[in-house]
Amino acid sequence: MTALRLDLGIIAGMVADGSRVLDVGCGDGALLKHLAESKGVDARGIELSQAGVNACVAHGLSVVQGDADRDLADYPDKAFDYVILGQTIQATRNPRQVLEQMARIGRRGIVSTPNFAHWRMRLQLLSGGRMPVTHALPHAWHDTPNIHMCSLRDFAELSRELGLTIERTVALRGAKARDVRPFSTAANILAEQAIFLLAAK
Repeated sequence: MTALRLDLGIIAGMVADGSRVLDVGCGDGALLKHLAESKGVDARGIELSQAGVNACVAHGLSVVQGDADRDLADYPDKAFDYVILGQTIQATRNPRQVLEQMARIGRRGIVSTPNFAHWRMRLQLLSGGRMPVTHALPHAWHDTPNIHMCSLRDFAELSRELGLTIERTVALRGAKARDVRPFSTAANILAEQAIFLLAAK
């Protein structure tokens, strides 16, 4: 079995064996394939790109082409144990609505997002006066797929507004990962990205 990226491995570790999982924005299906093979989950996915859907189907995965902003409304309440938004929420048109749908259709949500408050981004904005380009966010402002950028604290605050319980927050910095408090000032400055395990209402 191919080794997963660090962030995907952490997400996989949050998912219980034999659970029902919907991966929103599942890309080529690497995480879904791993979960199905190693944890026996009922793995489903939704992916915007046709190339991603084709790659998933080629691996025997149950994935449909769809748009998180529009198509999550079609799923019934509490249809899944986990709804995963891996590096997806910042690319949606209406993140708040997508999180509300995630909480409606899943008992738990797992969301990973880049941290726009990372110190390198702050420094690039301060010193160069231009939108930052980093390892975690490699696109220029005019061709980035990311529509809504946020900090760890921004995401934690929105989760709280929506009544979601943050059960675990993992901050990633290079090849290192550690559990942090969701409103931690240090994590908000030092983390390149974060993964949140959320419990729905």
